[in-house]
Amino acid sequence: MSDVNPGPSIEADKKKLKGWQQALLDIGPLVLFFITNSYFGIFTATAIFMVAILTAMIISYVTVRHVSGLQLFSAVTVLIMGGLTIWLHSEIFIKLKPTIFYGIASALLFFGLLTKRPLLKQLLGAAYPGLSDEGWNKLTRNWAIFFAFMAVLNEAVWRNTDTDFWISFKIWGMIPLTFIFAAANIPMMMRHGLTLEEKK
Repeated sequence: MSDVNPGPSIEADKKKLKGWQQALLDIGPLVLFFITNSYFGIFTATAIFMVAILTAMIISYVTVRHVSGLQLFSAVTVLIMGGLTIWLHSEIFIKLKPTIFYGIASALLFFGLLTKRPLLKQLLGAAYPGLSDEGWNKLTRNWAIFFAFMAVLNEAVWRNTDTDFWISFKIWGMIPLTFIFAAANIPMMMRHGLTLEEKK
């Protein structure tokens, strides 16, 4: 999965992609993965997915001269697990990719909370102006828990369903869940200083 990021991650002083452009780069590779699998199977779809992820990163860098840490991490896991999928001709590796991505992301966020290192703030600080330290701590905790949940959910789905269902669930289940969860955090962030109006 070009696993959906919890929000914009491009720094305020850098050129930004429009919302639909960022969404296209984030979700486009997954849509290609879904379509290709329907016609050519999981292994061809995995190869297309890997190419699409790299293409999205190149477009992002050329356009805004920036690739977020989450985008880079997602791309690396796709390339490694996708490469193993094709090399060993085993779809297990690409199915494990979301588990690894979400599991490591959750662990890093929890580690940041325990060591008082605001990892999420470093990634998304410019996207959420005015958010207090308490707000960042709560947001980090929430996303750490959500990522852990998503890792477990991915394991439950791929181990108990067929490949076509798993890929469909990534599109029609995991992406909506992520957007709903992100939206559900907005009221909490507003109570902790989030400013929705863009500064002039």
